[in-house]
Amino acid sequence: MISQKDCVFVVIDVQEKLVRAVDNAHSIFENTQKLAELANLLSVPAIVTEQYPKGLGQTIECVKKYLPVNSKFIEKTNFSALNEDEFKTQLSETNCKQVVICGIETHICVAQTTIDLLNNGFEVFVLQDVTASRNEAEHLAGLNLMRQYGAKIVTFEMLLFALLKSSKHEQFKVAQKLIL
Repeated sequence: MISQKDCVFVVIDVQEKLVRAVDNAHSIFENTQKLAELANLLSVPAIVTEQYPKGLGQTIECVKKYLPVNSKFIEKTNFSALNEDEFKTQLSETNCKQVVICGIETHICVAQTTIDLLNNGFEVFVLQDVTASRNEAEHLAGLNLMRQYGAKIVTFEMLLFALLKSSKHEQFKVAQKLIL
């Protein structure tokens, strides 16, 4: 089971131009914002990647403004974030072995990063409803591939309740509002 104290949230390339190109863009806006709010609320570290931001723009503002202030932003050109030295450094500094991952595109950067994380001994939780591709077929193929490698495919709501563990959690009432 996922642990609030041993997990890091990784947000892959939720950037201006990419968000506009994906299937169900509105849902990605909302769900990634909720994930950012949850990270802030539960003090979960967050690492955010941006694929070639000069061409694809920066992380969308509605996500940036809700992330914890100590979130790390990493510019990348590799599809797998784990091929970026700065990402590896930031991930190592969290001392977390569980990674919650979301972003764009499911079948490219999210899948390649997830598979590399799994191959390096991390337990990976992929947020099915906080990932997207330009079309549904690619999205589903990416999820299936990651599942075959051992990723746990979950939803935002599943993650929220798994992290809270109990309705007695000190942040339960506030966190519950993210899904109501």
